[in-house]
Formats: sequence, structure tokens, C-alpha cells
Amino acid sequence: MAVKVGVLALQGAFALHTRALERLGVAVVEVRTREDLLGVDALVLPGGESTAISKLLEANDLFDAIGSRLAGGMPALGTCAGMILLANDVLDGRADQRSFGALDIAVRRNAFGRQVDSFEAEVHVAAIGDQPFHGVFIRAPYVEWSGPGVEVLGVIDGRPVVCRQGPVLATAFHPELSDDLRIHELFLSGSRVVTDTPER
Repeated sequence: MAVKVGVLALQGAFALHTRALERLGVAVVEVRTREDLLGVDALVLPGGESTAISKLLEANDLFDAIGSRLAGGMPALGTCAGMILLANDVLDGRADQRSFGALDIAVRRNAFGRQVDSFEAEVHVAAIGDQPFHGVFIRAPYVEWSGPGVEVLGVIDGRPVVCRQGPVLATAFHPELSDDLRIHELFLSGSRVVTDTPER
């Protein structure tokens, strides 16, 4: 049976993640229901608006189902809002905002400022080689603290913006907005997902 990667497709930049994974030869399922989730081996949680995504997860009866899969070791990639959803603690979030606790980190929402403060920066991520990754930060979070089991793979101004814990990887920026596929490749390699011949 072919390995399938799900992309949460309730809100946010899910279509570009789908395209990036397809370029790498991965079979992709856009996840909107519990039935969609049953057929995937790993999951991408895209950028968007974290509180809106959290509410949509509840409304679509997906929050607990995804939480159970993550607790069982399902690999995941979270980008921007996805990082917030994967965190143990969300700082400056809504009182009713839920997160999955799949990464032992505390994330501060909109930490680099509002939409007008969005920026681009070169991020050195040792796990993907010497060439820095061009990160696009849009209302981006950063990591306030991380537990001993978390690898900090990338930092901007002393703030962690790329973290990994076991099969769960998260970035504060939007790798899907770049033509550079190395973050998605890092996720797939950590997930042990076998791909076909990638398109370059």
C-alpha cells in the first residue's frame, strides 16, 4: 500500500503544501474529515489563523482524532499556525484555544508582530545543509522555551523558529512559500516516508 501524507485542509495555506509534497513524489490526501484522516500515515498542519483552525477542528470532529493519532506517534509537520497547534503551551492565545501538546514547547503567537511586521530572513538549519533556508515570516510565532527532548534546529535573533521532537517537526515560517523543498524533505525523512522520483 502506498504511503499517504495528509494535509489539513480546513483553512490556511494547505494547497501550497500539497503541491510541495506532490513535487517530491508523495501521495497526498487533503484532510477535512475523520474519514480522510484514517487513510494517512503523516500529517501537515499548515499556516493560517491558529484560533480559526482550532475552532474548525472542533466543528469538524477532528481535534480529538488528530490528538489521538499524534499521541500514538503519527509524524507531523506544523508551519506557523501549525507550530502553535502542535505546542504544549500557547502564549498570548485565546483562553479557549486548544493545542495538541505534541511538541514540548511554549509558543508565543504573533511574536514578531502583526501582518505589517511580516518579513523574510535567511534561516540556518543545520539538518538540511550549509545553505540557509529563505524563510517567510507572516504574523509568525516563536518558541519561548523548549523541553529537554526538543531539538532546536533553527534560530532567528536568538529565538527558536525550527524545532523537532521525534517524528514531529515545526517551523515558525512558511516553507511552502519557497521553491526550496528541503524542509518538506526533512519532514519526510524523519517520517520515513518513501517517495517516488521527485520533480525538480
